[in-house]
Amino acid sequence: MSKPELLTFATTLEVRDACLCLHVQRAARALARHFDEVLRPYGLSNGQFSLLMALNRPEPPRIKDVAATLAMDRTTLTAALKPLERRGLASSAVDPADRRNRVLRLTESGRATLAAAVPAWRASHAEIERRVPRGDADGLRGALAALSWADSDPATGSGSASAA
Repeated sequence: MSKPELLTFATTLEVRDACLCLHVQRAARALARHFDEVLRPYGLSNGQFSLLMALNRPEPPRIKDVAATLAMDRTTLTAALKPLERRGLASSAVDPADRRNRVLRLTESGRATLAAAVPAWRASHAEIERRVPRGDADGLRGALAALSWADSDPATGSGSASAA
């Protein structure tokens, strides 16, 4: 039986400097904090903004479609919806086409809240895009999409992620 490799500080530095998961997590946390601040005057967190925006569709989406769009499980999505429903920004109802499912709706109050928040989101988002190296925000989005394995096999990257 071979000896396990000693865990050295050099290994810690290797992981710190090379780990894509760590780098994406750090960037995601920083962006989340930033957009939480930007959206605070509208009474929204970045997650609530994204969730409400995912409901802004011509037809009310089913809960499973919103969960796939946001890469969330249904239980987490249901928990995230509750405060928005209490505030009257979103609603849910039984799907008339299939009573086993629920459909989600953006209320008029939710639509007004989003409409008020979008200009601040746009201005802040444009500033962040300017900070992306070489101005390649589209390339960054593409790389992140390639790493987003929602509805796909992470080993192969096959499958399709749901569109918003």
